Amino acid sequence: MQYRDWYFRGWQSRYGFRRAFNADPTKPPILLIHGFGAAIDHWRSNIPALSESYTVYAIDLLGFGGSEKPPINYSIHLWVEQVLGFWQKFIKVPMTIVGNSIGALVAAIAASHHPEIASGVVTISLPDIAAFNAMVPKFLQPIERAVKAIVSAILVKPLFHLIRQPWIIRLILKGIVYSNRHRVDDRLVEIIAKPARDRQAAEAFLRLNRSLNQPDYSPSLTQALTQLQAPLLILWGSSDRLIPPSEGKRLVQYAPNATLIYLEGLGHCAHDDNPERVNAEILNWLAA
Repeated sequence: MQYRDWYFRGWQSRYGFRRAFNADPTKPPILLIHGFGAAIDHWRSNIPALSESYTVYAIDLLGFGGSEKPPINYSIHLWVEQVLGFWQKFIKVPMTIVGNSIGALVAAIAASHHPEIASGVVTISLPDIAAFNAMVPKFLQPIERAVKAIVSAILVKPLFHLIRQPWIIRLILKGIVYSNRHRVDDRLVEIIAKPARDRQAAEAFLRLNRSLNQPDYSPSLTQALTQLQAPLLILWGSSDRLIPPSEGKRLVQYAPNATLIYLEGLGHCAHDDNPERVNAEILNWLAA
């Protein structure tokens, strides 16, 4: 992987790329988008396999990884525009967008709102923010947001300084995120921990948490899936503890050209939990 920086709206943004080993200009490039708290290198075991036949790009979303962490209002809208800007500058042909967790939501929304950029979409554990928010009765939502804002202002920064400790990161990854605990190695912990040591990281984390509580944080996922023109592959670890795997069966009904595959025994980050399985599913789907 070769790493570079570019500027989106004046903010430094990190990206990486790896040219296809067997170059075929007819094959669409692949763009990888990480999940919450992760970075480009979370695709450490996917890039080599995918780049044998496809040119692979990966980006760090603003607020994460090696990208700048400005004190701004973060949202899916912002990251979608970052993806569009990256495509316009570097790729310029329809691509396959692969995302995990929040990155999956960004991938789906970007492909739906800007159909010219996507030849296909692969989501790995796809969160529907609106569905989570709808679980709270409408009349209670303003109160809930106010309480969360107060708690966030008081506790989030101290909590951030605690959870960015490597031993805490390792504990969370092994206990909640991963099924294959052997994949939680020193390199993975450093991939998560290193960006959290950036000078702007604590304030960005606070802003990220505040943004999550705003009603306009994300466009409607179900509406985006209904309007999605590109083929969609939904991958979901059957042992995902962060987002119920049953969400896959609900969401696949909205997309006109979607395939849902459950990955037995894998967790929220299935692409790193069992990269060989996920790589095979993506490559088989692309070749079909």
